[in-house]
Amino acid sequence: MKQAQWDAERHSLGVDELDDSHRDFIEQVAVLIAASNAEFPSLFQALVTHTREHFIAEGKLMREAKYPGLGVHEAEHHRVLGELQQLNRSLKHGRLPLVRAYVKEGLPEWFDTHLAMMNGAPVAFLKKQPM
Repeated sequence: MKQAQWDAERHSLGVDELDDSHRDFIEQVAVLIAASNAEFPSLFQALVTHTREHFIAEGKLMREAKYPGLGVHEAEHHRVLGELQQLNRSLKHGRLPLVRAYVKEGLPEWFDTHLAMMNGAPVAFLKKQPM
């Protein structure tokens, strides 16, 4: 199982806007893992909001650069955001243990995989674009 901890060597992409947002995401996941049951719902909602805003900003960067893999990348964003929204509904129906398990076990693993498999190509493409 991956830990919810920022590792600059493994996680940094070299695009400050993305790195800052990704660092915030993983820090929010770590806070959620340690949160009390009372704190968890509002913190999870904040994570959903942060993720949505990050995906919008990342999509905008890729659109502006005319990244050719935008559709595939955004499909993954839509899938994950839908999953988070469904988990938020589950949380509102009292399924706290399910959502806690996802945050602890699923999100750190997804985050590392997404950075390694999905973000490398668009970041390389963005870095080649004229400033």
